[in-house]
This record gives sequence, structure tokens and C-alpha cells, in this order.
Amino acid sequence: MAGQRAVWESRLDSVVVHAVGAVCRRRASGVLPADGRVRVAGLPRLAAEGSLRVRVLSGAGRVAEARLGYPARVRTPDERPSWDRELTELQAEVERLEERRDRLRARIAEVAALRAVPPQRRREDGHRRAPADAVLALAEFVDARLEVLQERSVELAQQLRLAEHAFEVAAARVRAGSSAEQPGGVETGACAELTVRGEGPVELEVEYAVPGAVWVPTYRLAHHRGERSARLVLRASVAQRTGEDWSGVRLALSTASLVGGGGLPELASLRIGRRQAAPAPSGWRAQPAGLAGLFDGWEDAQRSKPEPPPLPVAVSAGPPRPVARAARAGGAPAAPGASFVPQAPPMAAAPMPMPVAAAAPPPAPSGPVPPGAAYGSAAPRSAAFAPPPGAVPPPPAEAAVPDPRPSSEQLDYAALVLAGPEQEPLRRGRLFPEPSPSRPGGALRGAEEVSRLPLPRYGSWPRASAGSFDHRFDAQAPAHVPSDGVWHTVTVAELPVGVRTSYVCVPSVEEAVYAVLELSNATAHALLAGPVEVTVDGDFLLTAGLPTLAPGGVRELGLGRAEELRVARHVEVRESTSGVLNSTTVLDHAVRIELVNRLPHEASVEVRERVPVSGDPEVRIEERPGWSPPAEPSAQVPSSARLRRVVVPPGGSVELTGGYVIRIPAAKAVVGGNRRS
Repeated sequence: MAGQRAVWESRLDSVVVHAVGAVCRRRASGVLPADGRVRVAGLPRLAAEGSLRVRVLSGAGRVAEARLGYPARVRTPDERPSWDRELTELQAEVERLEERRDRLRARIAEVAALRAVPPQRRREDGHRRAPADAVLALAEFVDARLEVLQERSVELAQQLRLAEHAFEVAAARVRAGSSAEQPGGVETGACAELTVRGEGPVELEVEYAVPGAVWVPTYRLAHHRGERSARLVLRASVAQRTGEDWSGVRLALSTASLVGGGGLPELASLRIGRRQAAPAPSGWRAQPAGLAGLFDGWEDAQRSKPEPPPLPVAVSAGPPRPVARAARAGGAPAAPGASFVPQAPPMAAAPMPMPVAAAAPPPAPSGPVPPGAAYGSAAPRSAAFAPPPGAVPPPPAEAAVPDPRPSSEQLDYAALVLAGPEQEPLRRGRLFPEPSPSRPGGALRGAEEVSRLPLPRYGSWPRASAGSFDHRFDAQAPAHVPSDGVWHTVTVAELPVGVRTSYVCVPSVEEAVYAVLELSNATAHALLAGPVEVTVDGDFLLTAGLPTLAPGGVRELGLGRAEELRVARHVEVRESTSGVLNSTTVLDHAVRIELVNRLPHEASVEVRERVPVSGDPEVRIEERPGWSPPAEPSAQVPSSARLRRVVVPPGGSVELTGGYVIRIPAAKAVVGGNRRS
């Protein structure tokens, strides 16, 4: 009856790409038929079951039923994609050339096997002279023929190599192309089977989830020297292989995950007293009485029919092929008057088979049972465990069978199908879930491959860098992302950020000055970790890693060495003695640091030095003034570090002085020598 539905075409309107997967929204409009049965076409094959949502945007209508359908259509040769026809033709050409090569090889082997065979000599015959001229003529014929065939073989091998190369190039182009177009003569897809109550024209929005879509954030920072603000362009590298091209859609990016459940958890009551039985699931009722005898008349009518003459049986040497059943092994009723009875397991062949009713069913599980499982059914018995001939089956065990707990699939009323009289006796007249169409395994594997794509340098997955918050970014312009499974860059938004350029140097370790860009996020958007391309005054500087920056947060971004700033460190150590009888050794370390600025503007430089730390109470360390310890010590800046910030004018230089004095007993020495800086 699905062919009687009104078919409405749909267009993709918006896509929200999550950490893994995406949620797509399509729009369709039309005039409702009298029965309200509508089919919205255009959905991809990988649309997730259970994620379908339909709402009425405009018009007088109300959605009463919505489910996914999987129609198939046979295409004419002209409707197949051009690349599919090209690939088929190239493959046929390769097979034709391979067949010609095999025939030519057989012909060469046949000609090369030509030999002169003398006639069988009889006993009374005398010796005969060998026909040398005939043997030489045959040899010349074989050589000439083989020369021609070998030339054809070389030419054919060259043609075959070119054909195989063309086929491999076309196949690689198909693998790298979009998966929206399907090969073959049968076109399969998904659609939304709807029942809408109302009349007149309506506009519908169909929402569904698809796997095979990922994204990572990337940035581009452009600022000018001396300015306190910059433009940060938020971009996203998006890869998808969902089976449909996103062309001209409103794109949004979310850090949330689609894997976790979104249902509200149930809060169980705390009871003190006797244990109470769990309530029966809503929408389920026990089977009606007398259902087993409902089909007795149909069975009698089937027995009274004359049997057809036996067909001739073809004897085959191979083993018989097993016949696969399309029906599921379990199910549940969902409508009033329906019932739930497990499917009988296959019984082992034996002279005295045990009846199904004689098996004691095990207790029902307490939680939901996966689709296809049978409640209260015994495990299938193999031939090794079959009762021996003449054995008496044991009496049935007296055990109370608790009420089963149908799963969510078995309570999906729209997906239940009533089994007819041609089914097994235990399935007749009962409702079972309709077998879901098998999804294309290759398309699903291709969709899962995008989650294993190599990340760009400094790239990070959104779920790993988002931490405990979820955020959504809406693109300002329509985007185009084909379903080819490679990274595509999409511009999302342009955010103003505060910047302050400072410089840091540690001359005691390396005489070099490093530039540090301090970013402050004053917007309402969170910035995730990812690569950022930094441009200064229109010139590309480098690609760095931007850390996660929450709204209102401040982080530092290293920009590498600043060649326009120079630093030099000079140390002078003087050793002397003091105290009574020269009992104390004085080590005076004088440090002088020179900074030169070749930038067109002033530069704020933070100079980091270090002082020794002693664990001996007899050793005293005296520091020169002007240097301060870090406010918040860390692994990079320990508590023994001393900092000093100085502003170097453009084209000028600054000289800093510092150092420390170590006073130790004369009988002791510094590890490594007293004269070292």
C-alpha cells in the first residue's frame, strides 16, 4: 500500500555537525491527500532509525505517524551516473583484453608445440631416410608464426597495461568522489513515511541523524603591531561521508555528542517492606485465550487440498544449500487483543522428539531484551544432546513464568507486522517487529572512516578540548561540503579579541628573545583548542597551537623568536674572604644584561633570571635589589626565578644589572666550582 502515498520531494535546509555525527533538517511542502498518507523522499540511506522527527511549519495539519522507509527503484542505463558507466566500460575493456591475451597465449603454446612426428615403423620395413627438407620447412613455419604471434602479444600487453591504468585512475577518482551518487542499476534510499491529519497545503520539516560527519576548529589571527585588538577568524575543517552532499545549507557546529542517551532518567522509589512486583510496561497486554484454535479451519482446508504431483529431483554432488528465513526470531504484541509468545527453537531430529510444551522456560530477564531474543524459550538443542531412541521425556517442571518485558523495538506499534496463517504455528496471529532493511555495509564502513582521518597539526577533537561545556557555532554564510570523506574548510565567524604583544627572554639559558601574544576573549563564544595561522601586518608569521579559551579567559600564545630584539648577558664573579681568620668565602656574582630593540615601536620585555637555593643553614645568599619573585610559581617559572620587566624604546637599548652574593664557610665549596655563573 506504500505506492498509494503522495510523494513529496524535499530539500536540505540546515545541518548541525556534532562531535561525531550530524543532525540534518529537510523541508517539504504540498497539498495533503484525503487519507493524509505522505512520503517525503530524499533522505540518505544512513539515516539513523529512531532519530526521525517531523513537525508542521505552516498549514493546518498534525503529524500522527512518522517512520523511515527504504524504497528501491530500478534505473535505466541512461539514469546511471556517468562515472559508473565509464567504470563499467573500462572494466569490460580490461576483461576483453585479458581474454584476448589468454587466447593468444594458448595459441602461442599450440604453435610452439608443433613437432615433426615420423610414421610408426613396421618390423618388415627397412630404414628410411629422414625428410630433412620437410623438417626444416616446418621449423621455418613455426618460427615465422611465433614471430607474428609474439609481436601481437607485446602489442596486446601494452594495450592491457594502458587499460588497467585507466581503470585504476577511474576507480581512484570514484573512491575520492562523493558517495551521494550510487552505482549499479538499482537506486536505494530512505524516505519518511508520514500520516498527517488535516487538509490543505502544509509545509513540513523532517529531522534525522546520520553518522559519518566530524569537524575540528581552525583559526586565522590577523593583527597589526602596536594595536590592542585583532580579528580572529573561526574556521572549521569538516569531513563527511553521510551519503548526501551538503550544498548551500545553513551549517552549525556543536561540541555535543550524539552517542549519549537523551532520555530523562527514572527515579525509583525507596520502599521499606516486602518486595513488590515490577509494573507491566505500558501498552502491553497478555495474549487472548483461544488464539491457538483460531486457525484450525485453515489447517483443515489445507489438508483437504489435493497434493500436487512430485517434481523431478535433480541429483547434485554438492551439499544442499540452507534456506534462510527472513522472519525474526522474536517479537512482541503492541495492540489490544495481541499477544507475545516466543518463537519455538529448532528441535533436533530424533525418533521421539520432545514437545515444545514439555520444556521448562527459564525466568524472564529483568531488563530489556534485545531484538530477536525469545522470552521463556529453551536453548536450541543440538544433535549431540538429543534424547536417545526410546527415552521418555522428563515431565515439565512446575515453574511460574513471569510476565515478559518487551523492548522499545517491540513496543513500536507502527513497525509491528501481523503474522499470517502461512507462518509457523507459534507466530500466527501475533505481532512481530518488521525486519529492518539491511544497510549497505560499504557505505556504513565508509562513514566510519571519517572519524579516523589524520588531524591537522595542533588539531584537537572538539569533545576532547571542550571539557565540561558544550557550545554551538553557527556559520554566517551557506556552506558546501560534499560527501567525499576529506577535510573541507568552512568559515564560521569573525570574532574580535584583545591582544597584547610582550617579549620574554631567559639569557642565562639562551641569549634570544621570544615573542608572546596574550589573547583575551571578551566575546560570548568559547574558543576551542586548534591550529591558528598568525599574520602580522599582512605577512604570514607562523602556525601555532591555540589553547582552549573560555569566554572572559586570557591565554598566552607563543610566536617564536623575535629577531628584531637582541639580548646579551655578561657575568663577573669575584671571590674573596671575610670574617675572623678569613672563615667565610664570599662569591660575588655581578650580572649585566643588555637589550637592543630594532622594532619601530617600543617593546615590553620580561627578563627571567635565577638565584641559587641553599639547604644548608651555614650558607647565606644575598640578592641585589630590583628583581622580584614570580607571583604564581609553576614548573616553567619556579620559585627560585627572579623577574624584571623593562620597556625598551624603538631603536634604543636598555642595560640591566643584578646578581647575588653567596657566603659559605671556607671549608666548603659550591658543587661544580665556585667560579661559575
